[in-house]
Amino acid sequence: MNEFVLEQQNVAVAQQQVPQDKIRRLVWRMCVATLILMAIGSATRVMNAGLACPDWPLCYGELVPTKQMNFQVFLEWFHRLDAALIGISAIALLGLSWWHRKSLPKWLPWASTFALFLIVFQGVLGGLTVTQLLRFDIVTAHLGTALLFFTTLLIIGTALTPYQGTGSVGKLPWVGVIAAILVYLQSILGALVGSRWALHQCFAGYQLCTVMYSHILGLVPPTVATLAVVWLSWRTPALHPALRRLANMAGGLLILQILLGVATFRLHLQVEPLTVTHQAVGACLLGTLVVFSVLSLRDSYTNNSINSYPLETTASATTEQTSVSNS
Repeated sequence: MNEFVLEQQNVAVAQQQVPQDKIRRLVWRMCVATLILMAIGSATRVMNAGLACPDWPLCYGELVPTKQMNFQVFLEWFHRLDAALIGISAIALLGLSWWHRKSLPKWLPWASTFALFLIVFQGVLGGLTVTQLLRFDIVTAHLGTALLFFTTLLIIGTALTPYQGTGSVGKLPWVGVIAAILVYLQSILGALVGSRWALHQCFAGYQLCTVMYSHILGLVPPTVATLAVVWLSWRTPALHPALRRLANMAGGLLILQILLGVATFRLHLQVEPLTVTHQAVGACLLGTLVVFSVLSLRDSYTNNSINSYPLETTASATTEQTSVSNS
């Protein structure tokens, strides 16, 4: 009889896990698509293809502008296509989250709603980018929203991923969160430099040098915070292997990002693939720190649960002893 009851419970748990697994796989695919979208957007900017399609949301009044198609038009058109597919996926994510909300974490439908809001707002900014002729503040907000959407998806996907912590993270969660925020702000500064072409203008006529140097000097805080994540991870012997790998990955991406930044600066943005790679690696660094922070926060929660367990056990044992004494 007990085996039958346990079997029925396992079947019920498995049925509840099915929608969560589907949503998790969908979210991770959206993360990859968003990373590609940002890379294509960077390529569109550095190749001066931001206005290759003069209208919006169509391109030359068509879904597929075959007559006007060239490399620049293709970049802008494909950028919009990828964004549209991500938007459809966000709607599917919202629908699945609310439809299966009884068997999912309570926060998931609201997080999915926020993700859909961000992608809709991102689409509006994309349209304004074209209609306002690449106005720098709109272009900067466009990338900032994309990074925020990317971060939201990573938080959802990581929170839904099975993970059993060791309870030994200490202060690492908050160091990781600080590092992720600083990298995000540095990415916004980089987007501002790119949208205003500050590097070109500074080298050509000493204009907007303040904007360019703010990005260079702004490298220091996120670098220190990321190195702190790596250093503290090395000094935590019982750290979960996944967290250790993520910390090492963040350190490697940081070094690569600095090298790419120096090369981009020395070559005056003349090598377009280098500039695109610089932005893509920055997004990967941000994503790695976000995943590290979420997992370490979950690990910290595990630590709190372990610490509270002995107290509960002691309390129950005391109660039992009191009951025995009274009897």
